[in-house]
Amino acid sequence: MKTISKDISAYNNSQTTEDKAICELLAKEISTHLSKAENKIWHAHPVWFLDGNPITGYSKQKKGIRLMFWSGADFEEEQLSVRGEKFKDASVFYKSVDEINTKDLKRWLKKSTEIQWDYKNIVKRKGVLERLK
Repeated sequence: MKTISKDISAYNNSQTTEDKAICELLAKEISTHLSKAENKIWHAHPVWFLDGNPITGYSKQKKGIRLMFWSGADFEEEQLSVRGEKFKDASVFYKSVDEINTKDLKRWLKKSTEIQWDYKNIVKRKGVLERLK
């Protein structure tokens, strides 16, 4: 497991008690199952990258902690029901650590390595996404 960056730990520690527990569990599971991923704060939120391509991350929003997969719309997972309007992202919201099913999360993380769209070069391609895997 790759260590979680100090910036992500600081982000997690800045949350309320319940949100911190959610963030810490997500960070632990993501880092365990995406052991080759780089993790850092990107656009003010924790994000994990494979070869410079954003894969997954989470953020505090009004509805709770949002776990997002950049290519999640193609995972065919009904729990990832919050879909992006322009891209291939999909998300789920958590209000309690008890809502996190780690078996589902592990499956989604496996799919995130197998199904990837190239967000790294989206600016170069003027907003056009191409499938990597």
